[in-house]
Amino acid sequence: MELKVLGSGSQGNCFLLEGESGSLIIEAGLPWKKIIKGMSFNIENICGCLISHEHLDHSKAITDVLNNGVDVYTSKGTIDACKVSGYRIHIVESKKQFTVGSFTVMPFQAEHDAAEPLGFLVQHEEMGKLLFITDSYYCRYKFSGLTHIMVECNYSMDILNSNLEKGLVHPAVAKRLLTSHFNLENVKEFLKVTDLSMVKEIVLLHLSDNNSDEKMFVDEIEKLTGKPVYVADRGLKIGLF
Repeated sequence: MELKVLGSGSQGNCFLLEGESGSLIIEAGLPWKKIIKGMSFNIENICGCLISHEHLDHSKAITDVLNNGVDVYTSKGTIDACKVSGYRIHIVESKKQFTVGSFTVMPFQAEHDAAEPLGFLVQHEEMGKLLFITDSYYCRYKFSGLTHIMVECNYSMDILNSNLEKGLVHPAVAKRLLTSHFNLENVKEFLKVTDLSMVKEIVLLHLSDNNSDEKMFVDEIEKLTGKPVYVADRGLKIGLF
């Protein structure tokens, strides 16, 4: 199995899990042309697309995904907010497991300013158990047996507070960040209570352009966990085994 990052951040999020027995799209926040280019214009192997919530940087291409014959799996709140319909839409609920091709998925509630946001626990015999959580200011669940982690690490409180003092960030923007996105400090606390014994790498998602420090984030989480840490920059490819 190979993870491909097509985009991560406010300009658009899209990730591919490409395996021999089928591939899965996670998020559709880029134009469809960019998504299919990232798939080398081959959609025949795509089992489906998971979408966490309705914000455009995660759902921009949902209509094109459906129109091109790819099934979408997301919450009712997300579908209602996106105002789409069709037989290829599959409504999923938190803590109710389902299958997409050869992938087994357990959705769970995320904490974000969206209608019904979800995170996903994705299992496949080619890669083990992958945790995907983005756009959530904390996680109420504990996980065990994980082999791969993809987690948002949007900003640092120290950097955000410094930018507030300098007038570089509007107070309203800062207030929204506190109740909608995972910060470095909360990610570290989450990882401390997560079983990392089988984890092979951690991929940091959705870093803020102004309120993050890529090198610092990687260094601190590697020091905390003892695991290889990557930032989900566009073009990143990682073999998942």
